[in-house]
Parts: sequence; structure tokens; C-alpha cells
Amino acid sequence: MITLALITLFGFNFFRKTKTANTGIAHAEGRHRKNNEVIAAQLTPVGRETVQDRVYSELRRALIGGLFEPSQVLTIRGLADALVTSTMPVREALGRLITEKALEALPNRSVRVPPITLERIDDLLRARSLIEGEAIALAATRMNPRQIASVEAMLGEWDEMRALKHKKDIDREATLNQSFHFEIYRCCGSAVLIPMIESLWLQSGPCIRVAIYAFSDAGEVDTAHYHRSIVAALARQDAQAAREALVADISRPFAFLRDKLQSTARKD
Repeated sequence: MITLALITLFGFNFFRKTKTANTGIAHAEGRHRKNNEVIAAQLTPVGRETVQDRVYSELRRALIGGLFEPSQVLTIRGLADALVTSTMPVREALGRLITEKALEALPNRSVRVPPITLERIDDLLRARSLIEGEAIALAATRMNPRQIASVEAMLGEWDEMRALKHKKDIDREATLNQSFHFEIYRCCGSAVLIPMIESLWLQSGPCIRVAIYAFSDAGEVDTAHYHRSIVAALARQDAQAAREALVADISRPFAFLRDKLQSTARKD
């Protein structure tokens, strides 16, 4: 009887304590959840992007913007120091860019931006005319007035920039040019064409940069003139005119580079 009473007594106390403890844990967990919700509301979610992805994105941006010159040699260590990172993510990013034909591997474990050749110029222009021409023709029948107004606003930014007449605005000019084109291309409705266009810009960025500097020095009609023709065709939903205006726009720097190479060859 005593044993049973003790078991009953201690058993009751055990279950009562367990129940009380569980209740305390539940309250604590509730407080933690509320605290986490408050913190989450004040913080920006962190993406899953890795260091390798960030290095790749930065090098890709630099190539498209023409920050590297044709034939320029790049070393893993030099890029790692510039990006304040280790050599491993740089090595992996360069491997991806070599696969995409944006860079070339050299025997001494360095890489270089592909040089400008007549064959490369003609190949890039032909591919860009075909693929980007198709993208803008598709976009011409899909763009609404709000989207057209958006690209027109970029022309206003261009005018403001050119009015300052600073040569150091080449970076801004290259950025606006890219933004203008891709704002249109994203309206084409094709998920297949966009990555192809990005790859072509990745390969042609260093070449176009050379031409931009030359046009700026020569005081020639700038890109905004050609962009206005594109916008006018888009406003009319004239797919063929938009395609022709685009080809005229992107052909100009390639034609300049071709003439420059041929002139140099004749002198040699």
C-alpha cells in the first residue's frame, strides 16, 4: 500500500511537472517565433548567390560593358586582388567565360580577351543582326504604350548626358545603350532569344567599346540618333522598320572596326 501510494504520489508529481515544463517550452517557442517575425520584417532576405556567382556576374558585366580591351591579358591573381577575393572563385568564373567564348585560355594559365579580327567582326555582326533583329521584330508587335514610353525616357537621359560633353561619360553611354536594347528585347516574348543575345553582347562588348571611344573623339552622330529611329518604328508597330533601324545601329561600330583593320593592314 505504501509503495503504491508513493508511486502514485511521485507519478502524479512527475506528470504535473512534465506538463508544466512543456507549457513553459511552448510559451518560449511562441516568443521566439514572434521575435523572429519581427526581425524578418526588418531584414532583406539574403539570396543563395555564392562568391563564385558574384565574381562571374561582375566579370560578365565588365565584359559586356567593354571595361576590358580586345587582346587584354588577365591573370587569376590580378583579378582576385581587384575583386578582393581568393583565386578559386575567379578561376571558376574564368572557366565559365572561356566556355562562353568571351575569353580565351593562354598557355601560362592566364586568359585574354579575344583580339579583333575581320572574321570575328563579321561573325558577330551577322549573328547579332539575325538574332537581335528577330527579337526586336517580335517586340514591335507586343510593346504597349507604357513600354515604349520607358525606352523614350532613356533617350532623354542620353540627351542630358551628351549635353555635359564629358569624355568620362563613356561608361554611362555604354550602360544606357545596353539598358535601351534589353528593355526592348525583354518584350519579345521569347525566353530562348534573351540568353543568346546576352552571350553575343558578352563577346562583342570589348569591340564596341573601342568604337564608342572613336565616335566620341570624331564627333560623329551618336547612337541616340539611331535609337530614335528604332523607337519611331516601335511606336508604329512596324516590325520590318524596327529590324532595319536596329541593324543600322549595331552595324555602325562593326563597320568602323572593319575599316580600321583594313586600313592598318594596307599600311603594313
